[in-house]
Amino acid sequence: MEETNTETPQPQEQQPEETPVQETEALKQALEEQKDKYLRLFAEYDNFKKRTYREKLETIQTAGKDIIVSLLDILDDCERAEKQMAASEIREEDKAGTLLIFNRLRNTLQQRGLKSFDCVGQPFNTDLHEAISEIDAGPEQKGVIIEELMKGYTLHDKIIRFSKVVVGR
Repeated sequence: MEETNTETPQPQEQQPEETPVQETEALKQALEEQKDKYLRLFAEYDNFKKRTYREKLETIQTAGKDIIVSLLDILDDCERAEKQMAASEIREEDKAGTLLIFNRLRNTLQQRGLKSFDCVGQPFNTDLHEAISEIDAGPEQKGVIIEELMKGYTLHDKIIRFSKVVVGR
């Protein structure tokens, strides 16, 4: 016995066809999404370029930081020697030659971005100064720097050594 397929085929549900207006709207929406992705990617790339440029510039500016920091002690010694020479009876020619060398060292470091900052008479600031000691002073000298024991320095506006100071209390 043969069985026959008695089921009647059912009509398939037909999907409503998109009208040209709906199709255009769908394409516009897809285009807007792609445009948004493109703009975001472009902005991300532009930010990457700017960040890389800033990092490269910062690296170049602070490339010699370690060497300059190690030269600060020598610069301090030069300043102490300069004060001693002013008080001693060394020939003027010898003083002039030595001072020329000291000034040349200072100028070379300044050309590389090194700057010292003065602090005597200014209010104590923990962002710039390191208090070594406090001494009794009048009420007008409270919190003011009385003496600078060691100069502070910046390299391209970044502090590389704090000033060591005596503060009035």
